[in-house]
Amino acid sequence: MTGDPRERHLVRYLGGFAPFVVARADGMWLETTDGRRLLDFSSGQICSTLGHRHPRVMAAAKEALDTAVHLDSRMLSEPVLALAARLAELAPPPLERVMLLSTGAEANEFAIKLAKLHTGRFELVGVARSFHGATIGAASSTYLRSRRGFGPLLPGTLAIPAPYAYRCPIRHCREVCDCTCVDAGFELVDQQSVGSLAALICEPILSSAGVIVPPDGWLRRLAEHCARRAMLLIVDEAQTGLGRCGAWFATNREGVVPDFLTLSKTLGGGLPLAATLTTDAIEEDCVARGLTHNTSHVADPLPAAAGLAGLDVIAADQLVDRAAQLGGHLEARLRGLMERHACVGDVRGRGLLAGVELVRDRATREPAAGLAAAAVREAYDLGLSVHPIPTGPSAHCFRIAPPLTATTDEIDRAVDLLDAALARVA
Repeated sequence: MTGDPRERHLVRYLGGFAPFVVARADGMWLETTDGRRLLDFSSGQICSTLGHRHPRVMAAAKEALDTAVHLDSRMLSEPVLALAARLAELAPPPLERVMLLSTGAEANEFAIKLAKLHTGRFELVGVARSFHGATIGAASSTYLRSRRGFGPLLPGTLAIPAPYAYRCPIRHCREVCDCTCVDAGFELVDQQSVGSLAALICEPILSSAGVIVPPDGWLRRLAEHCARRAMLLIVDEAQTGLGRCGAWFATNREGVVPDFLTLSKTLGGGLPLAATLTTDAIEEDCVARGLTHNTSHVADPLPAAAGLAGLDVIAADQLVDRAAQLGGHLEARLRGLMERHACVGDVRGRGLLAGVELVRDRATREPAAGLAAAAVREAYDLGLSVHPIPTGPSAHCFRIAPPLTATTDEIDRAVDLLDAALARVA
């Protein structure tokens, strides 16, 4: 055991830590204790979606420090009421009921709980390679990592294949998914179900899987299968919502309105804040059935004030449209890496959310195990932070998610640094 406090005292919850200690985070930049500066193109794991310590978000948080930080769960504050109203206004109708929580896993747990209570059933269908959180209910429908070694997960959790055209899980498509995976997956679900299908939970883009972008029509096909079975639909927009993908919600693209919409990372401006949205009809039925759900920090004033300020910034600065425009530039620059590095097998994304997949051979598409992690380490050394997929079947990928406030010049600088990092390891 070393004397380094990172190794001496902390639980290594991701196997290890970045090779530096952050002294300050401001806007697009991280400053380390040894005086280095890194351009943060992971947005603090997507949570600092406006950059670190955005002035308007910090001003709202400071005002909350002078008024109310935390309250009893039965007590409400003006920031909570205003944020709930704003989210209901932004979300597609009839998603008008809001629960404010702390993390994406909590938001998904609550949606799952409501779906089971409302339907009186317990089986939950997920999508392979998805990530919904590390708590037991969310982890039970996470098919990327966090599944091995912890004993039984929730009973009644089933999975359908991911719409992963680059590596079609049913060996049917190549390059373009035609949604056969959805139909085949539900055939298996029907055979495995004990007749208690409650809901399906999915991400509109599988971000932690290396940014797998489903084809148009995929989410609609899922909704149709759910409707045939009287199942509810939970869409997890933790990493895709509130402008990240060039729309307020990634579900806007197909006009699908789920029964539950969950938000987290992009909502709090760097503070822990999440939300579950549902309909009046579901909320009223669940309350009639005896709904109780309480956490220590449900509907806290301080994070709600920060979240409301963040939504104000996104709207006032037109960051949704800006993400769509800058996303095209980011994708073009990343595709340029494919021309210079044979190890770059695929580039994909939408808006300011992009994934890069590394391979040993483009013809065989053999995953380049370890190469993505090595590229991330080299990027750190060169002054760039991008997000590695630490373990599991997508560990040969990494994710790029700059703050919505990024400039074209900053995107160019980041891609140039990534180019240099790949040159070192490929």
